[in-house]
Amino acid sequence: MAFISEWFWFFLFLPIAALCGWVIGRRGGQRHSESQVSRLSSTYFRGLNYLLNEQPDKAIELFLHIAELDKETFETQLALGHLFRRRGEVDRAIRLHQGLANRNDLSDAQRVQALLALGEDYMKSGLLDRAETVFTDLARIDERAPQALKHLIGIYQAERDWEKAIENATRYEQVTDEPMGKLVGQFECELAERYRAAGRLDDARAAIERANAADAMSVRAGIIEGRLESDFGNDEAAVRAFERAARNDPDYLPEILPQLLKNYRNVGDLAGARAFLAEMTEHYRGIAPVLGLARLMEEQEGTGPARAYLGRQLKDRPSVRGESALIDLTLAEGADPVATLQDLKHITDQLLVRNPAYRCTRCGFGARTHHWQCPSCKEWGTVKPLLNYAVL
Repeated sequence: MAFISEWFWFFLFLPIAALCGWVIGRRGGQRHSESQVSRLSSTYFRGLNYLLNEQPDKAIELFLHIAELDKETFETQLALGHLFRRRGEVDRAIRLHQGLANRNDLSDAQRVQALLALGEDYMKSGLLDRAETVFTDLARIDERAPQALKHLIGIYQAERDWEKAIENATRYEQVTDEPMGKLVGQFECELAERYRAAGRLDDARAAIERANAADAMSVRAGIIEGRLESDFGNDEAAVRAFERAARNDPDYLPEILPQLLKNYRNVGDLAGARAFLAEMTEHYRGIAPVLGLARLMEEQEGTGPARAYLGRQLKDRPSVRGESALIDLTLAEGADPVATLQDLKHITDQLLVRNPAYRCTRCGFGARTHHWQCPSCKEWGTVKPLLNYAVL
């Protein structure tokens, strides 16, 4: 860890140190002042020595001293403000960056840098209204400042102002060509949820349409649409929406399935429900569609076929929830307990093989065999047996 920490601090402050070294050389050439150059050079090399000896606090103090000696160089003062902010001295950073932004000798690019730094100071101090003003002005006068738009997106997310978040995300995509559809889709879904809660059906549907336009694979838009249609008794439309969401990303099936099966029952289409669940078992390795299908089989064909189907499936996809359902079906059927115990033993063995027996207490890495050094974070002596693991 000492080795890692040493290089972390070295690479963190090396650019600042290099900047200070450049300033020393440049200012020395301009001023022709041997005593000034000598004093700064000595301080600079002492700072580098502190970095290499893993004494970052002392290095910071020296580089701050160098920057304070050079009040005119823009880059040095900008770096000084960043250091103030990193140290938690946000008020000092604000004053410094305000002074920089008000200077008359800056280029347009330098003024953009100073305003960005000032806005970031405001964000750090929690003054979101001031940060918003700075970034809005900056984005208005300089379309080449995408960082301002990115900060505005973050501010409007924090304030839950989804309309402005969408507006700035769209502008950011136009300026940078970076796709923002998935993010815009989430913002539109937030609006849809708000409209749904307020009973504004048409507005909610419009927001869902915009979410799908922004992100054609949006699972959330399909789920919201399904819930919205369910609220108003449009079960067939709800089924279509939920099915589309599940096909877009089967991992969300456990979230979707309870309401979807209810909608299927409301329209009296259990055959359609079974067909959909059978389809999902081919695309989703979890237990949710299997349990749903076993429940429908129990209703339509009886406990025996449902128990047999579930037992076969659990051999391929072992699950604690599946075990519990199999026990329930066995008790309901009055089946041979020996055969059931054999099935349960096979399922439990599969679960034990798949689950880790050890876990790193530092990074959470799971392993089936013990390692004295964690393969993930490389720490020693942190991989320990789990509480439920025992060899007897």
